[in-house]
Amino acid sequence: MSSPSVIVVGAGGIATAARLAKEGFRVKVVEKHGFVGGRCSLIHDNGFVRRYASPDQSHLIILLTAHQRFDQGPSLLLMPELFHQTFHDLNTSLSEEGVAFLKCEPNYCIWFADHDCFQLSTDLAKMKLQIDRHEGEEGFQKFLAFMQEAGKHYELSLKHVLQRNFPDMLSMLRPAFLLSVFSMHPFQSIYGRISRYFRSEKLRRVFTFASMYLGMNPFEAPGTYSLLQFTELAHGIAYPAGGFQKILRALARVGERFGVEYCLNSPVSSIILRKQDKVISGVRLESGKELYADIVVINADLVYAYNNLLPPSKAARMLSKRAASCSSISFFWSFDRVIPELQTHNVFLAEEYRESFDAIFKRHSLPDEPSFYVNVPSRIDPTAAPKGKDAVVVLVPVGHLDEHSASSQQWESLVDRVRVFILNTIEARTGVKGLDKFLLHETIQTPLDWKSKFNLDRGAILGLSHSFFNVLSFRPRNKHAEIDGLYFVGASTHPGTGVPVCLAGGKVVSEQIIDDWNKKQSSSTRRPLCLIFLALVFLLYFMILWHPFNFS
Repeated sequence: MSSPSVIVVGAGGIATAARLAKEGFRVKVVEKHGFVGGRCSLIHDNGFVRRYASPDQSHLIILLTAHQRFDQGPSLLLMPELFHQTFHDLNTSLSEEGVAFLKCEPNYCIWFADHDCFQLSTDLAKMKLQIDRHEGEEGFQKFLAFMQEAGKHYELSLKHVLQRNFPDMLSMLRPAFLLSVFSMHPFQSIYGRISRYFRSEKLRRVFTFASMYLGMNPFEAPGTYSLLQFTELAHGIAYPAGGFQKILRALARVGERFGVEYCLNSPVSSIILRKQDKVISGVRLESGKELYADIVVINADLVYAYNNLLPPSKAARMLSKRAASCSSISFFWSFDRVIPELQTHNVFLAEEYRESFDAIFKRHSLPDEPSFYVNVPSRIDPTAAPKGKDAVVVLVPVGHLDEHSASSQQWESLVDRVRVFILNTIEARTGVKGLDKFLLHETIQTPLDWKSKFNLDRGAILGLSHSFFNVLSFRPRNKHAEIDGLYFVGASTHPGTGVPVCLAGGKVVSEQIIDDWNKKQSSSTRRPLCLIFLALVFLLYFMILWHPFNFS
């Protein structure tokens, strides 16, 4: 019997593809774009012309600059053990595949409206000096107590959630999970938990803004997610030399060695079903070409897939009504100078902190004075920009798209307003001057762009929300409830969003596929054996009827 065939829709699912290929499945990855990794990709500013007036104003001097490189998606690496585990499971390692992690120090600079700056660091001595300044003599002990709680959240989540499947509601009744769930504080907000340890508003903000990694409001996000602060402060923040694409390309090469075939620039238009739409058959490309397989794994945005690749259903309509994460306006800036006032990772927090989150998550809009994140990859990786220049990424969280969202023309106006606000805020808080004069080139992505470029439902960059009733068994399952052979992996299915979490999800869904296939093969093997046994029983019965034994 030939090995089972698998099609993975979306090249963000390459870890799943590699795992299945390693187990003998024939795997083909089909991808809309010309690169692997989905949102975890790079933007290049491939050189551009700048005109300078000569000193005597008699002629123009034309210079062609070298390129800058930007991470379009994630720009910092957390939970490193999940990356190492993935490569180990594939019989290799990050170092063997040429992937090097660069440690960021400090982790972040948190800039406040009063020009104060807090530097989050793995260096406890540095942390103690800063915490004592805000919290007094007992502050550092409270910080250590917080880290103990956050560390417990991290360990319990890894053990009982991220690497476990939750295929039905009964899954949450596992004794080990039930015994640990209340220790993870899922029914209290992360801001509420932090407030138990820190009395100063600044430190409460310092230790809660990371909920935005999940696209969530810290006043609503479950307390469990303080695990993010733990991994940052215990393991540190890393950056893959050459950008996050280095990891994804390495995974693609590993998969290729196991036999994975990649079909790039091949957008899928629909999923092919048979037997009254109950069994998977393959995929249909926008070109009209049909590819057939025993199993299909969808890595495309889950809500988009249900509503655009599959037949209309109640499940698809219900998914469109589920709470979604936020979106963003992202700027990718090439500067003609180095900006030493900025570290690798910088966070500029809104003075009206709670109000800014209300605008994003309750009104699905742009705050009047938003918080924003500034990444300077060239600060840690010189290959991101030519010498003497900086590559800068600015991410401004905004509400996801809804029926009241702005038009494309209105977004242009909003972008102009945000650009001015960002430049003015950076200058006011850091002391740098004249940034706009050195801004050579700009690429922009709005919620409309995220939606059209990556088929993200409502432009939500991190998929569905991670509130308690949107995770575990409440989250859309990895396996379709009604279509045999159809599975999902990625941000909006279990266990959730973020590169390391999606890597964990790739392991969960791969194990489920392998287990389901083995059961199906075992069942199909048992069926003919049962028929043969029954045939022998009937044959023996008729032999006795026609030739009865003589017992006399």
